[in-house]
Amino acid sequence: MSTPLLEVQDLFCERDERVLFEGLNFSLEAGEIIQVEGPNGSGKTTLLRILSGLSQAFEGDILWQGEPIDEVRDDFLSDLLYFGHLPGVKAILTPEENLRWYCALHPHTRTEGITEALANVGLYGYEDVPCHSLSAGQNRRVSLARLYLSDAPLWVLDEPFTAIDKRGVARKEALIAEHAANGGSVILTTHHELAIRDNLRKVTLGGQASPGERMEVV
Repeated sequence: MSTPLLEVQDLFCERDERVLFEGLNFSLEAGEIIQVEGPNGSGKTTLLRILSGLSQAFEGDILWQGEPIDEVRDDFLSDLLYFGHLPGVKAILTPEENLRWYCALHPHTRTEGITEALANVGLYGYEDVPCHSLSAGQNRRVSLARLYLSDAPLWVLDEPFTAIDKRGVARKEALIAEHAANGGSVILTTHHELAIRDNLRKVTLGGQASPGERMEVV
């Protein structure tokens, strides 16, 4: 049996004296997509931040290719693309400059498709406009354009379809499906009903496991 790409073992997280999840167990293989579901406040974003190494407020074990994530942190981060609520762009730079800067810092990226990537997120004609002159939604799209440039083995995406029209949503779904078909793996949250069916599993947050019970992805 091959070693899972990512494995979560007995994950526990508490916030403001309220348990968000406990006894959470799942593994992610290459080519799989996991959608995290649950009502607002159930811990979806918290879980994604934990899985991305941005939060240490948890108990349990997270393994990357069979090794504790803290012991292979540099390798893990080089294999990760994280898309969160904040755009993560430099306001003084243009969309094109932001993407070139991102590609220079991260492996598994390519710079030859930057113009096309920006067009795919609806920013054709804005390539050379400083990001401080763009709207909040446009800055989020600059960040979203990274998906078109990244071959990182793991994508962790928090609400990637927000502020995107139907055509844009279809393009992003196709991109996610293509990434998985090429052997990449994806963990995402979304309120959107995904059309993706192949290799898709779901985990629902919002309830607590009974003592001794193990919450599993299905």
